[in-house]
Amino acid sequence: MLSRTLEPHLHRLFKGYPILTITGPRQSGKTTLAKKAFPQLAYQTLENPDTRRFATEDPRGYLTQFPDGAIFDEIQNAPHLASYLQGIVDEANRPGMFILTGSQNFTLTHTVSQSLAGRTAILSLLPLGINELASDQMPSSQSIDTHIFNGFYPRLRAQDSIQPTRFYSDYLQTYVQRDIRDLANIRNLALFDRFIRLCAGRIGQLLNLSSLANDAGITRVTAESWIGLLEASYLIYRLQPYHQNLGKRLTKSSKLYFVDVGFASYLLGITERSQIPSHPLRGNLYENLVISDLHKQRYHQAKIPGFYFYRDSNRNEIDCLVEKATHFDLIEIKSGQTFNSDYLKGIKSFVRAIKPPYSIDTSYVIFGGDEPQTRSDAKVITLNQASNLYR
Repeated sequence: MLSRTLEPHLHRLFKGYPILTITGPRQSGKTTLAKKAFPQLAYQTLENPDTRRFATEDPRGYLTQFPDGAIFDEIQNAPHLASYLQGIVDEANRPGMFILTGSQNFTLTHTVSQSLAGRTAILSLLPLGINELASDQMPSSQSIDTHIFNGFYPRLRAQDSIQPTRFYSDYLQTYVQRDIRDLANIRNLALFDRFIRLCAGRIGQLLNLSSLANDAGITRVTAESWIGLLEASYLIYRLQPYHQNLGKRLTKSSKLYFVDVGFASYLLGITERSQIPSHPLRGNLYENLVISDLHKQRYHQAKIPGFYFYRDSNRNEIDCLVEKATHFDLIEIKSGQTFNSDYLKGIKSFVRAIKPPYSIDTSYVIFGGDEPQTRSDAKVITLNQASNLYR
């Protein structure tokens, strides 16, 4: 069983909160982690129709079965339980009672904010980070393409007999489409399938909802709604632009990435690892791989990522900017195996533009090669090194 970076943070926070809420996409390992970290707690899955019916029809009677606490899996299927848990933990007035897991961010956020504010810590478990894999699976120029093709869902990584194309096909049908039905009444799933595949073709690009809607044959309002659904199901996320004017961060275009790069590869029609080196979007997929892994490093330490991208009026761009109060780390992501001085263009532009009290801590170029370098303007590091950058 692969060790998860988040586990010690669960133990630490369970000593201070009566409830922990673990969110994340389906199949990211939430149930496995909760059972492993807290074997003393009874386990209940609210995916089970009989369990869900009992919890819905008689919540008080249902919860009296667990005086010593419990793990309630997929809590979004019985969100009303949160109100009853509030009374139980307030009366008990002690930490370390219940673990909640769920895979629909919108439903969980609403439930927690309404009923459990101040009583629960909320943590995100994403698919495996590169640093959570066995050492013999660490990146080389060849295994970068394997990472892009396979993705990082634990079950897929643990069972060699499962082919990525088969796994992601089933994942799309059994989880994605089912969750979408739960969150919204989408009648034309074929149209939604086209929409999500068009999203995969835009990874690492500025999100233009009008263009996306036109290509998908839907309205802009529908496109905006469906993007929200994909985010709520932990399938995509939007990286926001950095502006010192905070209001502009909310009004300028974001960039689109998938939580799991393997799923994005599948949606692009990639059926073999050998197709990736010559694929026109390999650079975008590599960027998605790195951005996703940086997020995992932060989330799996129970921290808020604090990542943005930067783009000025002359289209000088930095792929990832890490905000640390008035200090920044700058990160350029390049899939090439040989360093090129052009990789530093965005970094140099930002350094020229920045003014006190702001300053740069470290600049990085994460490239596809195996030999790191230290340049005067940046540290050139490998994917292997980048997988431990914010541990």
